[in-house]
Amino acid sequence: MHRDDGVLRAGPAGFPELAAVLGDAVRDVGAWMSEYGGYDPHPAQDVPLERLREATAELHRRLRDNYPFFHPRYIGQMLKPPHPAAVAGYLSAMLINPNNHALDGGPATAAMEKEVVADLAAMFGLPQHLGHLTSSGTIANLEALFVARETHPGKAIAHSADAHYTHGRMSHVLGIEAVPVAVTADGTLDLDALEDLLRAGRIGTVVATTGTTGLGAVDPVGEIVALARRYGARVHVDAAYGGFFRLIADDTADGVASAPFRAIADADSVVIDPHKHGLQPYGCGAVLFRDPSVAGHYLHDSPYTYFTSDELHLGEISLECSRAGAAAAALWLTSQVLPLTPDGLGAVLRPGRRAALAWADLIDGSAELALFQPPQLDIVSYFPARETLSEIDRVSAHVLEAGLRRPPEQALFVATYTVTGADLARRGHRVHDDVPRGRILRSVLMKPESETHIPGLHAEIARLSSR
Repeated sequence: MHRDDGVLRAGPAGFPELAAVLGDAVRDVGAWMSEYGGYDPHPAQDVPLERLREATAELHRRLRDNYPFFHPRYIGQMLKPPHPAAVAGYLSAMLINPNNHALDGGPATAAMEKEVVADLAAMFGLPQHLGHLTSSGTIANLEALFVARETHPGKAIAHSADAHYTHGRMSHVLGIEAVPVAVTADGTLDLDALEDLLRAGRIGTVVATTGTTGLGAVDPVGEIVALARRYGARVHVDAAYGGFFRLIADDTADGVASAPFRAIADADSVVIDPHKHGLQPYGCGAVLFRDPSVAGHYLHDSPYTYFTSDELHLGEISLECSRAGAAAAALWLTSQVLPLTPDGLGAVLRPGRRAALAWADLIDGSAELALFQPPQLDIVSYFPARETLSEIDRVSAHVLEAGLRRPPEQALFVATYTVTGADLARRGHRVHDDVPRGRILRSVLMKPESETHIPGLHAEIARLSSR
């Protein structure tokens, strides 16, 4: 039911208000454009309105071939729609289509980008910074590793064996060696194994992850920084997924451990993806460096772009060239209504964290499910209670497929995660590993609405896992 109470809600319930806000955006931008005088659009771009409506109807039909990322019953991958404020900000700027490479291409959105990057730096407690938005976390990590290569030439990159594959891939692109480091029983980087590597002198940069994409594991950043400094290595933090949890990293009952997130301020660089917990559309990543002097590694000559201002052009500190100014506008507008504070955006993250903890408790008391490991953020890993890895794999696949086959109003969307028998044993699970590896279940509780749906989700998944 539509409620006209002066509140813009996320999801379908807020679409009537969002339509009005988007209408205002089109009118306001159109009014600004009219200040420059009217002109006759070239007819080459004219399209019959009826044909556009037909094509749009076909587009909407094809878009139905998606999973309902917006719905609380979707707890599969790290996907959810952007906040309505981000939609309004993106559309408003997209109508102008600024390019944040140079101030000549987007002076207003470049200023917004600098403001939101400064907000991100303040959230992490960086005393000073150099940074910018990127089109993705992958590109943000590429830039951080590029600077790592320039500052420590000939040295390798060390990262957790459970870190995102982007580090190995981007190291290959950059022509540097990437060395996976063993993880402990909770999926975090093993400090003893790391010190062995550092002692050998081959590592120039250590990547710490605050929120692995598989399990949401948070590496001990402070201890990693201390070790790296002892052996003259650089530290880069991949906070693409978990970075915004800095807002609720307060060691309270429903918060997360604060020490790793506080220690990010001592690292050399950090990346974060606003298109995940920052409520932004794809793609919006960010990279920040603690030492602004690394700008020297980006030096290049571009006489045809930087000509209207002596101020810093964002393209002068970026490997990417063209970047959507609309992404900066979307993040800026969102931060105006949901600031980077515990009571602002933090209030959006905390229900998902509570949901993860509540579900872990339900799984611990279940006869049908077992908890793979306690959740460190908002990702829950669990598996059907069976004696063999092959049976765990079979039943996990059944839960995934059976949930997908249900009618839309009952459909349930989970994801799987591949493990070995050794992975299970290290976490205290007695399972016969009759196959080399098998799938368990994994659920991402990014949406705050998940909190109220956990009892029902648990009951449904337990029923699907039933013997």
